[in-house]
Amino acid sequence: MPLRPRIWRRGLALILLASLSLAASGQSDEEKARSDLQQLQRDIQQIQRDISSATTRKNKLQRQLRDAEVELGELQRAMAGNRSTISASEQELGSLEKQREALELARDQQQARIAIELKTAWQMGRQGQIKVLLNQESPHTVARAMGYYRYFFEARNELLGQFRETLEQLQVVEQEIESTLARLGQQQRALEKQQQQLVKARETRTLAVAKLNGSIRDKGQQLKQKEQDRRELEKLLKAIEEAVVNLEVPENYQAFNSARGKMPWPVNGKPSNRFGRPRNEGKMRWQGVNIPAAEGTTVKAIHHGRVVYADWLRGSGLLLIIDHGDGYMSLYAHNQSLLRDVGEWVSAGTPISTVGDSGGLDRAALYFEIRHQGKPTDPARWCRG
Repeated sequence: MPLRPRIWRRGLALILLASLSLAASGQSDEEKARSDLQQLQRDIQQIQRDISSATTRKNKLQRQLRDAEVELGELQRAMAGNRSTISASEQELGSLEKQREALELARDQQQARIAIELKTAWQMGRQGQIKVLLNQESPHTVARAMGYYRYFFEARNELLGQFRETLEQLQVVEQEIESTLARLGQQQRALEKQQQQLVKARETRTLAVAKLNGSIRDKGQQLKQKEQDRRELEKLLKAIEEAVVNLEVPENYQAFNSARGKMPWPVNGKPSNRFGRPRNEGKMRWQGVNIPAAEGTTVKAIHHGRVVYADWLRGSGLLLIIDHGDGYMSLYAHNQSLLRDVGEWVSAGTPISTVGDSGGLDRAALYFEIRHQGKPTDPARWCRG
């Protein structure tokens, strides 16, 4: 079934659902917002399936490239999460080691004090209290001596209690260290396995890119493909515009237009092209900017908004799109991995992806666009220099 009839049917369904929601007076604002979000996620997921299916069905080589790059992106994201978990486990292990050192020091100090107390008790003898009672000293002297004995025995018992408690705490810490070491070892083995899978996936991706490039015989064919890729992107954006519903926004939301000229760039670096300039021998024009950056560099959202697309698209590779409201969208293409899922809210500076070369690029770079009502606009007018 063609994409557009599906979108129109979903649009009609959304209108009917919205009408029913307004008619249901018992439905709270919170329930409506949750229902709208769930509907948005279902619509975007269906669009992803439609676009992805329509794209990959056309070309077996493109499908091979897509599968390889999606696998690479998922592995990179999983490895980043695993490294973060390993780092947390190592910090936990360091904290436990410090606790163990402190407890061992307390144990040794308590042992030394107990040894002194035992030696003192032995010197006093078992009959020390009876001897005091039978001597000829005054009752006041006897009372003071007996008080000293009571204090001595209470202090000794307290010291022994502290020693037992220290030993118990030390045993618990030792068990936690052992458990943390086992978990850390398991995480390290999982990371090693992921790294092996990553090497294999990269080899598959390299082979797919080589086959794809080999299938493009001349510049005219290359231009034709890029034009087709651009049409697919335009179709995706149009479909998203029709599917996105009006959702409640956070209280601290700031209008996109009010931050004009103040937004940060998604990555540091100098664009290798200028917006609107000719590309591909003048047959096409740049609708965004290409920012070369090291592979794996963190890409950050330029403004508050909701992720409405996070998937692979021919010509764009791993693509993430953020809807900022009022008809504004920002696009981040050729990523190595995607760190956010459809439906998530992000703020300016939130990590959303990592720089890569997906989509068949020869070198790592981020392709970045800003659009208003579907039309591209110069990012330099929005992001501070």
